[in-house]
Amino acid sequence: MNWQKHVINVNASIKDAMILLEELAQDAILFIHDDKNKLLGSVTDGDVRRGLLSGHDINESVILVAEKNPHFIRKNEHSIEKLIGFREKNLKIIPVLEDDSNQIIDVINFRLKHSFLPIEAIIMAGGEGQRLRPLTEKTPKPLLPVGEKPIIEHNLDALSYFGIEKTWLSVNYLGEQLEQFASEKSKENFQIQTVNEPFPMGTIGSIKLIPKFEKDIILVCNCDLLTDVDFEALYLDFINSKADLSVVSIPYSVDIPYAVLELNNGFVRDFKEKPTYTYYSNGGIYLFKKSVIELIPDNSVFSATDLMEKMIQLGMKIRSFPHHGYWLDIGKHDDYNRAQSDVSKIKFFHG
Repeated sequence: MNWQKHVINVNASIKDAMILLEELAQDAILFIHDDKNKLLGSVTDGDVRRGLLSGHDINESVILVAEKNPHFIRKNEHSIEKLIGFREKNLKIIPVLEDDSNQIIDVINFRLKHSFLPIEAIIMAGGEGQRLRPLTEKTPKPLLPVGEKPIIEHNLDALSYFGIEKTWLSVNYLGEQLEQFASEKSKENFQIQTVNEPFPMGTIGSIKLIPKFEKDIILVCNCDLLTDVDFEALYLDFINSKADLSVVSIPYSVDIPYAVLELNNGFVRDFKEKPTYTYYSNGGIYLFKKSVIELIPDNSVFSATDLMEKMIQLGMKIRSFPHHGYWLDIGKHDDYNRAQSDVSKIKFFHG
């Protein structure tokens, strides 16, 4: 989204504002700024109508009909509860201000961006996708199309939708294609950078190749997932539980068609008639404190399950975040065919 179409200089007229508001259609709100780009107010169609009815002329300054105390959020404030409050009040669009200067630096449109999460992401995209050959002989699995765009673009769109501003791609097999893709898709408010694995380093080992993370909480995702996980809910659960790491878990229910005996030293103490048991599997999405990275060895093959095992041994807190929505690991041809069918039916957060 070009957020600058939502700003108007204080010297502009009410008529100028009316023209711009008409062009914005369903997103019709403007934020008024001075010559230093500082926020002074906001104006909507309703503000204009009320101003004209009270006697203002369309050639007068737009500030005369403005709301002088508009809602906003600061760049590093990252109060998710505040954003949720804005959404609950049915606010559609709010400006993002520089912390000290009150300059407008971005605009959040809740129709296009759901949240503004203070996390940095890395997508593990270095695998060969051998089970999907011959499709992956010349194309890396993350770039295989699902619907109208590559697998990895569905994931990047979701991260952008939740306000994550920087994502790394860990690449290896046919990595130059993914590097080119990242270069083309990276933009001002959603940076995509790549790091190249010198050898296959497992599902999390290559995170140590990244020179510096700017955020204190890191999200790691497998590249071959198609899912509607709510990253805001994952983040809030992680923070509220005071966990060191959260793993998205996928519930699987198993129906037993017979009565199950519960034994104690060989004696039946109870039984359950045709019970259903629910188990939780690893969903390939992890959220953790940046300090956890210190537990990952340098230049080694290391998996996310290796990391969790190490954390359990150290007595650290690992949180399960059950996801009851859509989730598909595109590992085999049957999965890929299912993804092609499902992508048009599932309502993803990022549309």
